[in-house]
Amino acid sequence: MATLSPDMVIYLTHPQVLIDPDVPVPNWQLSVEGRQRVDALADHIAAADLGGAVAVVASAERKAVETAAPLAAALGTRVDVRPGTHENDRSSTGFLAPPLFEAQADAFFANPDRSMRGWEAASDAQARILREIMAAEADHDGHALIICGHGAVGTLLYCALAGLPICRQWDQLAGGGCWFAYSRKARRPLARWAVMERLFAGEEIAR
Repeated sequence: MATLSPDMVIYLTHPQVLIDPDVPVPNWQLSVEGRQRVDALADHIAAADLGGAVAVVASAERKAVETAAPLAAALGTRVDVRPGTHENDRSSTGFLAPPLFEAQADAFFANPDRSMRGWEAASDAQARILREIMAAEADHDGHALIICGHGAVGTLLYCALAGLPICRQWDQLAGGGCWFAYSRKARRPLARWAVMERLFAGEEIAR
């Protein structure tokens, strides 16, 4: 099984959710498929020798907490809920049907320094997620980290660490439930996004 050193940080996005236009997006919960994927990952974690202490961090959004909780239970720890790691603020538009959402997301990434229809600007969300992740690292010194979060800010984090301009080209794979790992010391991603089924499934994370 893969091992985790205290230098390792894994950013994991929540998988599929129940889309409900009548519920605020931060309160959406995982779908049956999403829960099954998380439970399978928790089983891998329970069986793995991760080589030391691992802390689990999540945003306060329900889908992120529901992703983190089974993983933390498998590790025998609690979830450190950090509200500042939330997804980019989309409250100005509320729910958008898929075609409208995809167009809005394209505009969000294509105009990183502008607020598109009131959404948090990508550059502001990037600065926020970097600040919050570094604070989580400092608060869990000596621990590997699994951070359960969201696709857009996860992509912004990936771009920052990889030294890439903000671009949707670097977005996670369709369906969510994706991860990348990075080194605290090197502050560079070790690889691009991969599906959560490849995490702790007999493959090495570190290069």
